[in-house]
Amino acid sequence: MIVLAAEKKGKVLHMSNIHETAIVAPGAKIGKNVEIGPYAIIGENVEIGAGTVVGPHVVIKGWTTIGKNNEIFHGASIGFEPQDLKFDGEKSYLFIGDDNTIRENVTIHRGTADGGGETRIGNDNLLMAYCHVAHDCQLGSHIVMSNATNLAGHVVIEDHTVIAGMVGVHQFVRIGKMSMVGAHSKVVKDVPPYILVDGHPAGVNGINVVGLRRNGVTPEKRREIKRAYKTLYRSKLNIDEAIEKMDQELDASEEIEHFLRFLRNASRGICR
Repeated sequence: MIVLAAEKKGKVLHMSNIHETAIVAPGAKIGKNVEIGPYAIIGENVEIGAGTVVGPHVVIKGWTTIGKNNEIFHGASIGFEPQDLKFDGEKSYLFIGDDNTIRENVTIHRGTADGGGETRIGNDNLLMAYCHVAHDCQLGSHIVMSNATNLAGHVVIEDHTVIAGMVGVHQFVRIGKMSMVGAHSKVVKDVPPYILVDGHPAGVNGINVVGLRRNGVTPEKRREIKRAYKTLYRSKLNIDEAIEKMDQELDASEEIEHFLRFLRNASRGICR
C-alpha cells in the first residue's frame, strides 16, 4: 500500500509517494513526486530532490543531499559513516547530483575532516550493483562503474570515465576523463585522461579511441592526443621532459591542456 505524504511550504504543496512501511524521519526534506519504497529508512538530515525514486530496503542517513530524478535500487546504503579509523564522529557530508542510477546494494559513505569533509557525486552516472564509493571520493558526471568496483578513500574520477567490473582503486588515485579501466584491474597509480589501462597492477594498453569518438572528440583533436600519448609513453622521456616537449610541440586545445594539467598534478605517479 502506498500512502501520499504532503508538506506545505508557503503556497507550494509537495506531494510524494511513500510506502506505509517506510520510515522517514520528521526532519528529512522530501521533494515533489519522490517515491520511497517498502522498508526504506530515510534519516533526519537527508534531503531528496524532486522525482527521485528510492527502492525497497534502501537506507539513507547522515547529512546527505540527493538531487533530482535519481533512481536508487533496493538494498543500497547511502550516507553512512566512513570506514576510516581516524573518523571521530564529526559532521560530514555526501552530495549526489541529478539523474544518477544507483543499482542494488551500492554503498556510498560520507567524507572525513581530513579529506575536506564531503563525498561528492555529479550527474548522469551509473553505479552498477555492489559498487562501493568510500569517504571523500569526488566523482564527476557521465561515469559508468560496473559491478562490484570498489573505490578507496579520496579517489577522484573525472567525467565520461568507464570502469569495468570488479576493479579495485587505491586511495588518493585520480582517474582522468574519457579513460577506461579494464575488468579485474588493480589501480594504484593515476590514470591519465583518454587512456585505456588494464591489469594487476593496471598498465597502459593504449588510447581509449572508442570513448573519444563517443564523446564527440574530433579527428584533429584525436590526432593530437595520439601525439601526446606517443610522447609520454614511447619517447623514453621522463614525465617532466615529456610535459615540456608536449607543451612546445602540440597544438593548444582544451583536451591537450587538460592532459598536461593532469600530468603536472600526478602526485602518485601515473600508470606506465
